[in-house]
Amino acid sequence: MFVKRACLEDAKNVASLFNDYRVFYKQESDMTVALKFISERLDKNESVIFFAHDAKGVLLGFTQLYPNFSSVSAKRSWILNDLYVASAARRLGVARKLMNAAKDFAISTDAKGISLETAPDNVNAQALYESLGYEKSSGFYSYYLSV
Repeated sequence: MFVKRACLEDAKNVASLFNDYRVFYKQESDMTVALKFISERLDKNESVIFFAHDAKGVLLGFTQLYPNFSSVSAKRSWILNDLYVASAARRLGVARKLMNAAKDFAISTDAKGISLETAPDNVNAQALYESLGYEKSSGFYSYYLSV
């Protein structure tokens, strides 16, 4: 298994995984939307995407990070917004490999850390995150405003 940071030339392949990810979260399959979104993020340097593939080039999964900044610590941090492993590649260590690539990248950019969210019932993901040293936050409430 290999992990690579995506560049614009990888957009079409990553978009295929991204489309599957969106379908997993109950969105309609739409390769046009997926390709446009991934291409724009990469072209505008608005996100960092790592993808995993096997020796034959078969895509196994991806993760997408968005930059964030902490005014208090005056440092960058990263939001790990997306993590997806193709169903045929689950339980093979793909997610762990992608998470470690994200961590290495955060370290290389002198970031304060990586934040992520997951559903309360996603116990498999929680077990992975905790095994990698992520700590469940407490003491803060999350709010969201739809506009």
